[in-house]
Amino acid sequence: MEVLRDLSACPRPGEGTAVTIGAYDGVHMGHQAVIGEVRRRADERGLATAVVTFDRHPASVVRPESAPRLLTDLDQKLELLAATGIDYCLVVTFDETRRQESAEDFVREVLVDCLAARLVVVGEDFHFGRERAGNVNLLRRMGGELGFEVDPLELVDREGRPAGEGERVSSTRIRSALVEGRLDEANALLGRPHEVRGVVARGDKRGRELGFPTANVSVPGDILLPADGIYAGWFERSDGSVHAAAISLGRRPTFYVQAHASLLEAHLLDFDEDLYDEHAKVRFVAWLRGEERFESVEALIEQIGRDCDEARRVLSSN
Repeated sequence: MEVLRDLSACPRPGEGTAVTIGAYDGVHMGHQAVIGEVRRRADERGLATAVVTFDRHPASVVRPESAPRLLTDLDQKLELLAATGIDYCLVVTFDETRRQESAEDFVREVLVDCLAARLVVVGEDFHFGRERAGNVNLLRRMGGELGFEVDPLELVDREGRPAGEGERVSSTRIRSALVEGRLDEANALLGRPHEVRGVVARGDKRGRELGFPTANVSVPGDILLPADGIYAGWFERSDGSVHAAAISLGRRPTFYVQAHASLLEAHLLDFDEDLYDEHAKVRFVAWLRGEERFESVEALIEQIGRDCDEARRVLSSN
């Protein structure tokens, strides 16, 4: 996949492109079904394929006070899009200027002048441009003038089939599942374990004192963490090696009456090396239990041991 980050470097492929547009946060099963359909229709017409997405979630500019936390950062989103087999990904800078751009100007500048669109595939409820004035009807009207077709798609379920209201795969539904502790549902809709990325920071070394040293992963504030609790998962180091881990996400109520933010700690099973300042990827595979306050440190240590055993058991079959 060729990543385009500047409209001045547009390819304008001679055969034209089949294009889809969206935030694509999470690149979940619904997104993958749309892209699969784009590729199928492009193959029928002899077109290249392209995804138009944004360098940040548009809501962070349009309504920053209520913008959602993200399922993927930009790097991960691009990795996931590349895995779909798409030819081009155009990353559009979404700033105040872009927010004020009319839908018509976006179509001409991005779809036609940059990507030579011959087919545009979007969801039936797709909106874009200033005040969300752009929709499928506008695309059809402009397509008739500028030489591209428009194929609206129904929203789909996790199998890629047309879905009812409660079955639709959406980033919003996945976010709700994660924060409400329904990890299995979220991972099924994503088509993979939910992953967060960050740098291993120095902590208070309490885990080492307890006999279970942890990597404290500092995750950017705009990335969505799942519900507080204990999880089994995978920890990927900067060198690409992957390690089984028991993961604690929470406020450590045994030691602190009130902590201001949840802390992500990963205890790598059967591992004891320095991880400070490494960039890490943490994948949440299974929920083990909720966070608890223990009456003694000894009781906590015993429970952590059981958590590690359960994480080993769960991960041995994943």
